[in-house]
Amino acid sequence: MENCTKDDNTLQNSIVLFQLIIYIPVFSLGIPLNTVAFWVFCCKLKRWTETRVYMINLMVADSFLLFALPFLIYFTKYNHPTDKLCFTIRNIYFTNMPMSILIITLIAIDRYIAIKFPLKARILRSPLKSASICGLLWITLIIYSYMRLKSHQRMEQFCFRKESIQPNYPLLFSIIFGYFIPLGIVIFCSVQVIKCLKNKMATNPHETKLIQKAIHIISVNLCVFIICFSPLHITLLLRFAVDVAQACSLVSAVRASIQICACLANSNCCLDAFCYYFAAKEFPEFPSLFPTCISVRSKMNQSQESQPPTDQVVTQTRNSAL
Repeated sequence: MENCTKDDNTLQNSIVLFQLIIYIPVFSLGIPLNTVAFWVFCCKLKRWTETRVYMINLMVADSFLLFALPFLIYFTKYNHPTDKLCFTIRNIYFTNMPMSILIITLIAIDRYIAIKFPLKARILRSPLKSASICGLLWITLIIYSYMRLKSHQRMEQFCFRKESIQPNYPLLFSIIFGYFIPLGIVIFCSVQVIKCLKNKMATNPHETKLIQKAIHIISVNLCVFIICFSPLHITLLLRFAVDVAQACSLVSAVRASIQICACLANSNCCLDAFCYYFAAKEFPEFPSLFPTCISVRSKMNQSQESQPPTDQVVTQTRNSAL
């Protein structure tokens, strides 16, 4: 197996400095922000909703990522070997970043179902189902991360530093199914929800203002998701292409790009708390504000002759979207 072991100490020192510039504020802000977010979603909110379940799981994943940040700096600076400590931190890191991505995807799907299909949402959505999905994801990711890292543990000399140019096909699988497919889902759900809210008949200025705030929050969350995670996964794809091409001369530059883009991706564990805390503050039961879109109302109006909905049914539908 061929390795690319040529080091550039100046480049590595620059990367460590860049990590310190990014990670110190992220770590300093992330701890209090995630603590406040935990307090809001665990204690402040009165009702257990699907969003509340997802947000608590997202805060757990982000907190574990925050815990791993100091180790990432240390491993980069001192070329730490692949020992038990390295294996543990890598398991934490490679479990919780995909978990954060998948939970954000679930939040987008849940919001889409609640707003686009409010009647079916009563059957498809529940806090227990959300907790079960999150539990299944945790178990799957923990097992997958452990097995993948265990099989590659002896192939690399230093922690978080792939020097071989042997293509890592499990990594390619993780990139596609762990990010690019969720990215497509998040974009589709967010765009559909925004369209649905824009088409909604506003009955008063206050409702229009709420819709505008909701669209702004969804748009910001989507932009943060794309900006944080896309550069890292694009550079990971580039690294896979370099390995396939056996281009040893490009490994050092691509590895540096991955480490820089990882800083941006890891900052998401701080930005999540900003985005969703203010979303919860403005809209504590977000889906309940907009349970029905024009398209759904049109279908209901078309079916009024056969089975007109009563005020009680509409009220129950809105409550089920919480």
